[in-house]
Amino acid sequence: MFVSVSGQEIAYRRSPGQGRPVVLVHGNSSSSRTWRSLLEGPFGQRHQCLALDLPGHGASPPPAAGSGVYSLPGYAAVLAGFVKELDSRDAVIVGWSLGGHIALEAVSALPDAAGFVIYGAPPVSSLADMPEAFLPAPTMQTSFTADVDPDAALAYATAFLAPDSPLSTADLVADILATDGAARSELAASLATGPYADEVEVVATLDRPLAILHGEHEQFVNLDYLTKLHAPTLWRGAVQVIAPAGHAPHEETPEELAALLDQFIDDLPTRN
Repeated sequence: MFVSVSGQEIAYRRSPGQGRPVVLVHGNSSSSRTWRSLLEGPFGQRHQCLALDLPGHGASPPPAAGSGVYSLPGYAAVLAGFVKELDSRDAVIVGWSLGGHIALEAVSALPDAAGFVIYGAPPVSSLADMPEAFLPAPTMQTSFTADVDPDAALAYATAFLAPDSPLSTADLVADILATDGAARSELAASLATGPYADEVEVVATLDRPLAILHGEHEQFVNLDYLTKLHAPTLWRGAVQVIAPAGHAPHEETPEELAALLDQFIDDLPTRN
């Protein structure tokens, strides 16, 4: 399926559920395919899940050159437009990795969103926070590299998972190689020059429930950094650790992730 957002064609997948809308935002060099277990499983039967392909990812075509879409503000505008076009203003926004940063960037443009769930996406004020927020992972440079060969894609995809995970990386690698290389390199350039939201401030002033999840064997994100954040609306008052997942619990432990999402949704205020 496709929807037009400000002239940009956005591919998306929809689950058959009719409950609370849940918008799923994938990470760098991924696609809506990564949410397949949630969409096709019991979670997708209960909830109206909407998983978009970000521009230049999956089946969504690249944006016009020089449009600025390959940036946090650009992606956030796409997300807000997607929610509006599909009449899902009161959705729960679930963002993984880059998708989590996009969700935080879009908070002010999503005033009716019921809540936010992020993981693999440590909120930062600026690039200066990144050495503490992220673990030293050589493969992370692939996130910002235009030309990625199969070996680099495999190393990057492997780092998404817990060490020694038996899960196949074939689909992850395929998504990485299919992504428009400019999506990575232009994102890097935009982060260096800005502007983008102070995510630490966003979390500190958020007036809606926020769940921060974390794979126990995450290879990119520093749990110690997450636990120091000031987040007054943090669900259950703590970061929720998912064992034995790494960076991609929706791929590695989808049932455990779905259970947490169900519990988060159940704890939301009653819809009017």
